[in-house]
Amino acid sequence: MMRFFYNLLFPFAFLFLLPRYLARMFHRGGFRQDFGQRFAIYREENKKVWGHGEWIWIHAVSVGELLVALKIVGELHRRHPEWRFVVSSTTSTAHALALSQKEDWMVPIYTPVDFPFIVRRALDAVRPRMILLTEGEMWPNFIWTAERRSIPVLLLNARVSPRSERRYRRFARIIRSITKHLHAVGLQEPGHADLWASLGVDPSRLHVTGSVKYDPVADKSTAHDFRQVLRDCGFSDSDPILLAGSTHDGEELILAEALKKIRQQHPDVRLLIAPRHIERSPRLREQLVTAGFRVGLRTEPQAEPKPDILLIDTTGELRDWYACADLVFVGKSLCGWGGQNPVEPILAGCPVLFGPHMENFSSLAAVLLKTGGAREVRDIDTLAEISSQLLDDPAMREKMIRQAHSA
Repeated sequence: MMRFFYNLLFPFAFLFLLPRYLARMFHRGGFRQDFGQRFAIYREENKKVWGHGEWIWIHAVSVGELLVALKIVGELHRRHPEWRFVVSSTTSTAHALALSQKEDWMVPIYTPVDFPFIVRRALDAVRPRMILLTEGEMWPNFIWTAERRSIPVLLLNARVSPRSERRYRRFARIIRSITKHLHAVGLQEPGHADLWASLGVDPSRLHVTGSVKYDPVADKSTAHDFRQVLRDCGFSDSDPILLAGSTHDGEELILAEALKKIRQQHPDVRLLIAPRHIERSPRLREQLVTAGFRVGLRTEPQAEPKPDILLIDTTGELRDWYACADLVFVGKSLCGWGGQNPVEPILAGCPVLFGPHMENFSSLAAVLLKTGGAREVRDIDTLAEISSQLLDDPAMREKMIRQAHSA
């Protein structure tokens, strides 16, 4: 019955959301490449490749989930070199990043639209032996069709934000018709086990694995050292670096105004901004230049000699940029809602600051604040004040790092 109503109503919801979806695609750019894959229209070369060997399908949504998926795929391939993977993602930014990481044993594709005939065509083409979902993306027809074909579906790195939990509970009957088909769920936190059990997952299939984002990268030889890029910009190795990662609209100007205040005590400090959506970079650059700053781009390191602010207008590099930072601000926590994951900068050995809106990582944020492993900032003044204090006191920064690692 749930399948009937879902497939009856989904076309109307799809048409209703289509204009907004298309507008977002046009805004972000890069949507034309492989566009047909969204409707399970694949190149013959892909179909031929999928016809040989056994493939595992791993699905992500956007860049954050894709980085988790790539880490999982990399580790699985290291342990089982004979395994092959199809990596699907929803956004054009994530798809472009996946293509940049393409290997002979890994084929990136777009996620097929969740109409039954499109899903059937996609599974006919790939013929996966197993499907791995990341964090919380569960398309009903995708899972139902896999179940009918006896393809096991696993949910890895399952994360439930307060917002997601409310949505899951509101639509519990629908969710149960999907989650009861999951063969295993890897939970980030043990406190979520009761929720998943109430949503129809057999408790024996629930496993507390922690967050994949905490896991170290098995092969660190692929990490990039971006200090030379900073030198190309005219930065000195002694210049203090405040890096703002995955920022959202409005936060960049707050950070820029805070930079003015920080420079009253630390005139050499530089601000690196990695916006969550890099298509905002041209407009963001104009705003910051209008505000009186010299602004450089990661993709044009020598265009602006020794800029005040460097915009990281690339994707998939943020983890390696943390190694250059003295302080890290976690984005989507001042002007956005929910916050970004503070784990990667902590693992990189950076003192972490974030705003009051860390709802997506509320338990982790609470522990970090309680133990002194992070500091909360609420506006321009507190951001400038706390940043200046930490730049003045290397011992305080080291203490924050130790407390964050022990949290």
